[in-house]
Amino acid sequence: MSIVERAIKRLQDSAQGGAKGPRAPSPPVGRVVPSVAAPGTPPGEPRSRREIGSTEKSIHIDYDALRQRGLLPPEHQQRQIAHQYRLLKRPLLKAAFDAAAAHDSTAASPRTIMVTSALPGEGKTFTSINLALSLALEKDHRVILIDGDAPKPHVSHTFGVASEAGLFDVLTNPGLPVESVVLPTDIRGLYIVPIGRRSDSATELLSSARMRQVVAELQALDDYGIVLFDSPPILLTSEAQVLASLFGQVVLVVRASGTPQQAVTDALAMIGEGPRVGLLLNQALHDNNVGGYYGYGYGDGFVESQQAGQNES
Repeated sequence: MSIVERAIKRLQDSAQGGAKGPRAPSPPVGRVVPSVAAPGTPPGEPRSRREIGSTEKSIHIDYDALRQRGLLPPEHQQRQIAHQYRLLKRPLLKAAFDAAAAHDSTAASPRTIMVTSALPGEGKTFTSINLALSLALEKDHRVILIDGDAPKPHVSHTFGVASEAGLFDVLTNPGLPVESVVLPTDIRGLYIVPIGRRSDSATELLSSARMRQVVAELQALDDYGIVLFDSPPILLTSEAQVLASLFGQVVLVVRASGTPQQAVTDALAMIGEGPRVGLLLNQALHDNNVGGYYGYGYGDGFVESQQAGQNES
């Protein structure tokens, strides 16, 4: 059985609940609430400073629930884990606002970042959420986190927005303003685009010219913003290569002692040479005991794919 066949079987078993039966869904860590009216934007204010997203709804996020779900570190390890994500986001931000890359009209914007993995169960969505939270701490930048994982929209379920209009609504309805599905949160600088009403033609929609337009419009909402896309595992989706071409940077999450080296190689081949690609080693064990947090450790985290290809996975 090939890697892809094994991965598909693994995904099917997970969806069916395996021999133990289906698991009860975890309660969300957020809920949609009416937006509080914000003061108007002064005339001449740059787009990077004005309010963006829905003016009617916002997401209240429960920090205690985030921590109980394991999506935030325990308080005694919060500083260590936050430091690891700073190490991850610095090269991403540096590349995002590199002057030469920003003016390259032939390439996707480096301010758009896709987070993916070769196979399911590697910690991709955990990484997307924590990276988004870390990026939202930046004083000069905001982040829009998009749930693009149609088979398993964990971001939408986690934040309690699975029933809200989102990505697939604007893909199927070009007349729907993209900004209307961007939901502000009560975490300063963090915005979320839910998965929306999924379609049987999800593959074709994600591979369409409309998808490219949606990414461009989200990026245009803030001159200093980051668009972060939680993608399906790259070896399980036929649209993966097209999706990767829409983003200027790709973070490929690799599970230490779990992701086969061939799967990493195949995933990098599918991503191609367009975006800047980095690997994030997840669930690594380190002498400094950072890995004690739910078995997760990030080490130096982000490395260039060319360097990673010379090392054992």
